[in-house]
Amino acid sequence: MQTRPIEFLGAAGQRLSARLDLPDGEPVGFALFAHCFTCSKSSLATVRIARALARRGLGVVRFDFTGLGESAGEFAAATFSSDVRDLAAVARQMADQGMAPELLVGHSLGGAAVVAAAADVPSAQALAVIGAPFHPQHLEGLLGGGLEKIMQAGEAEVDLGGRPFRIRRAFIEDLQAQDQGARLAALHRPLLILHSPEDRVVEIGNATQIFMAARHPKSFVSLAGADHLLTRPEDAAYAADVIAAWASRYLPASQETAEALASGVARADARGVEGFQVTIRTHDLRFTADEPADLGGSEAGPTPYALVAAGLAACTAMTVRMYAARKAWPLARVQVRVEHSKAAGRTPQDIFRRELAIEGELDVEQRARLLEIAGKCPVHRTLEGGSTIETAAVEPDEGRVR
Repeated sequence: MQTRPIEFLGAAGQRLSARLDLPDGEPVGFALFAHCFTCSKSSLATVRIARALARRGLGVVRFDFTGLGESAGEFAAATFSSDVRDLAAVARQMADQGMAPELLVGHSLGGAAVVAAAADVPSAQALAVIGAPFHPQHLEGLLGGGLEKIMQAGEAEVDLGGRPFRIRRAFIEDLQAQDQGARLAALHRPLLILHSPEDRVVEIGNATQIFMAARHPKSFVSLAGADHLLTRPEDAAYAADVIAAWASRYLPASQETAEALASGVARADARGVEGFQVTIRTHDLRFTADEPADLGGSEAGPTPYALVAAGLAACTAMTVRMYAARKAWPLARVQVRVEHSKAAGRTPQDIFRRELAIEGELDVEQRARLLEIAGKCPVHRTLEGGSTIETAAVEPDEGRVR
């Protein structure tokens, strides 16, 4: 997994500091993460969940809202609505850079923000909210006596989570004007709600209200034992596991993988113009292929020739085992090692050296016969006999080739 800094412009033109967490191979899709009200892109829960999602194949953007962390602007001048506009602005710029977010994830008030922003993020296929309030106005309850000061004086400094924040009356009035119930009813996107019954900041009843207001498909997962900020690493990891598994049903890349399983094809996707890494999808698997370092690669996965060698090794083992079973011979195990090399001056230049380790109470003739059968596996015949390769140009289709 790799992390790199990235910047966006907020809806009002201010600089928003962000981080992009990427998997080692090509991402199966991209997610946009919105942190909690007093958090930042570097808060423990934000970092842990974003990186855990990246390890599961997603590219994740996490950014600081206006006036928080390393982002420019004045926090006191921001409102819930302006944060929602910033979310939509970041999503548009991600799309412009080939990273259109297909999954929106929000923690606490960030969860309410992604629900509010979803209508302005057409690429979003699904949403996940963690410890989110049903209504943004829930934040007023955390202000204590500071709320009265804000409403009377127009602004006041309040203590939230042990840190001072200056909040203005406009922020409170903006919270009160939100109609989150209507937004949830009109969401028309799959929604995953994760909440802890032990959450003392945003009570579990909020999850019930969100679930009841939203339409299907919707899912609820209990984060039993977790606190609001998911300070235990195992809680953040569990949330990320659940989100990644749940979202795989709705992300286009996962749908493409299911199609490959049905049609028995293999697909390679190479994005950008640098490096050798490509994403391979076949059956229900997704992995990275690469080249060795001495050829300019980063060794993030098997080489193309290693994949061919793997095909020969797999086919050989299957063929030998199937023949022994048909003969009812006591074959306990067969191991096949295949190594590819090239020999200059020879025709053909490509050499696949195959070694078989056969275990079982077999006599000399049986072992010799199994070695002979190894040479009759279909991939062996294909490599020795040659093949016809037909190539056609097709139009890019985001649903098929990713």
